[in-house]
Order: sequence, then structure tokens, then C-alpha cells
Amino acid sequence: MRILDLALKDLSQIFRDKRSLLFLIVMPIGFTFFMGFAYRTADKNTDADHRIVLVVVNPEPDAVLNRMLFGRLELSNDIRIESMSEAEAMDALYKGDAAGVLAIPAGFSEQASAGKAAQLKLITESASAQGQSLYQLLRVPISQLMSAVEISRETAEIVDAQDASAEQNAAFALAWGKWDVNSQLPLVKVEQAIAKDWTGGNPYNQASPGILVQFAIFGLVTSAQILVQERKSRTLQRLITTSMHPWQIVEGHMVAMFTVVFLQMLMLVLFGQWVLKVDYLRQPLAIFLVAVMLGFWVSSIGLLIGVLAKEEQQVILFSMIAMFLFSALGGTWFPLESSSGAFAAVGKLMPSAWAMNGFQNILIRGLGLESVWMAVGALSAYAIGFFLLAVWRFRKMEV
Repeated sequence: MRILDLALKDLSQIFRDKRSLLFLIVMPIGFTFFMGFAYRTADKNTDADHRIVLVVVNPEPDAVLNRMLFGRLELSNDIRIESMSEAEAMDALYKGDAAGVLAIPAGFSEQASAGKAAQLKLITESASAQGQSLYQLLRVPISQLMSAVEISRETAEIVDAQDASAEQNAAFALAWGKWDVNSQLPLVKVEQAIAKDWTGGNPYNQASPGILVQFAIFGLVTSAQILVQERKSRTLQRLITTSMHPWQIVEGHMVAMFTVVFLQMLMLVLFGQWVLKVDYLRQPLAIFLVAVMLGFWVSSIGLLIGVLAKEEQQVILFSMIAMFLFSALGGTWFPLESSSGAFAAVGKLMPSAWAMNGFQNILIRGLGLESVWMAVGALSAYAIGFFLLAVWRFRKMEV
């Protein structure tokens, strides 16, 4: 009973403070709407033109071979052609506005038709995926063009006609025309990998649990401050002199913190279910288990913050650090699948990442109860670890 009495005392203090409504209700709902809108706006960008941008430097656009090559490239479904001067083209390449620059030298058409060395130059990042794709996409039409030129020259030499130029032009037109027919089946096809809607059709499937986890941590500001206030007013010291054991004092504050966190999560889950159409109740037991373990972990953090902080301002500072650290690394703002390297490796170890994984298994991946057991176990381990650390620090503080 003494533990419950202490918890009720904390809850009474928390809910008498009108600022608690700002941290526990108003801000989470506002940020949920904002993040959902941001995800929806980002999804609209998938309708943009995803063709690879190639800038062509073409000093003689009216030359026969230049015109034919340029016309063929413009028909590509994989390359978007833009004509610029050499300076503008290189500037676009360095700024990242273009994936490559195709430089056609002056006199290319005349030199190639005469059988002289005529070389096109592709400037791109050869190690990049777009650079390699550009090379493969350009290799086919350029090879076709040059083979048509060579066929026309050899045909004119074999026929030995009086008007070799006319014969060569006719042979070239025939060869190029055949390539035009065959090129309807491109040898290389580049497809833009656009994943299906990662939010499962509702951007709030990511925004709602993400904000729930984030503000569960920050919502501990008010409850953690009570422990600091008790210490400053020497109420905590008087509690120690009563028949209550230290562990009972810790448990009383822990129960109050858990209640605050769980009520906030319950409010956000119901808000998400009824207003944002996030189907939390598709697997209510799974959601409940993840929320309970998340509540224990967050309450353990709040208890540790209350023990470590000496002033109310430090409670706010420590809470914000914990919120941003675990939120940024734990995938509450964006799915960790979209990141890579050390960031993703470290992020997946975060307790907030385990909580998000549990929620996402139900809301986005459509899995069942069995999919949350690992998340529940990991959160339980983190909760016990932080709780033991807080108790150890509490005992040391009182010595």
C-alpha cells in the first residue's frame, strides 16, 4: 500500500501541473500529424522523372551523324538528354545535376564518314551505378551508328560506283534503318528500383509509433522532476527515515512513472486507431506487450534521470538528450532499412529500435503475435538493466 500511496502522490503532483498536458498530449499529437504529412509528401516524389540525366555537348547539331545519334538518344526511356555548352555541362556534373557528360568533338560526323579516327568522350563517375548504366546504355546506339558508317563505306568501295558519295549515303541509310528496327528491343534496360509503399499504405503507420516512442521518453520530464524536487525539499530524506525501505521508495516512483508513460501510450494508440486509421487493434495483445515493456524501459530511464539530475533544468536536458539519441538512432523518424553501415548497425541495437520493430511487424509487415517476442525480450533486458543502474545510483546517493 505504501508503494501505491507514494505513486498516487506523484501522479497527483503531475496532473495538477497543466504543463503536463503539453508534454503528454498536445505535443505528441501535433508531431504525429507533422511527421505523417512529411512521409506523405516524400511518397509523392516517387512519381518524378527517374531517368538518368545525360548532358550532351554538341557543337555541330546539324551534322548528319550528330543529328542521328542525338535523335536516337532522345527516344530512350532510360536517359533524359539535355544540351549544354561544355562549361555548363561540367558545372551540372560537378553539382550532381547530371550523371554524365557526352562530349561530341567538332568535325565528328565528317571524320567518321571519311573513316578517320573520331572518338566520343563520356565523362562520368565510372564507379557509380549511374555511371556504369550510362556507359552500357550509350555503348549500344554508338556501336550501331559507327557500324552503319563502316558498312556504308565498305559497300561504296565494293560497288565502286561512279557516285561513291551517293552510294555510301544510301548504304548508310539502309544500315541505320535496320538498326532502328532492331533497336526497338534494347540490349540494356535500366529500371529504377522504386520500392512499394514502405508505410503499408498509411504514413501514420510509421509516424504514430515513432512519435509514441519518442515522446514516451520526453514525457518523463514531469515525473523525473518530482524526484529532484523531493530531494531538494528534503522530503526524500524524511521518507528514508520512515519505515519504508529504499526499494519501496524506488518502486513507488517507478510505478508512477510507468503509469504516466502507459497512459500516454494508450492515448496515442487510441488516437492512432480512431483518428489516423492505424490498425493497432489488429493484434491487440502484441501491441499491449510491446507497449508494457516499452513503458518499463522508459520508466527505468526516467528513474535514472531523476536520480542523476540535481536541478529541474538538468532533468529537461537529460530527457532531451535521451529522446534525441534513442529517437535518431532507433528508427522513430525513418526506417532503419533506409540507412546503412555503422549507423544502421548501431541503431538496430537501440531499445527504441526494438520497440519500433515490434510495432512495425504488426502495423506495416502484417505479422502476428510471434513476431514481437524478440522485441519484448530485448526491451525487458534493457528495462532491467536501467532499473538496476538507477537503484544502484540511488543507494549510492543516499550513503
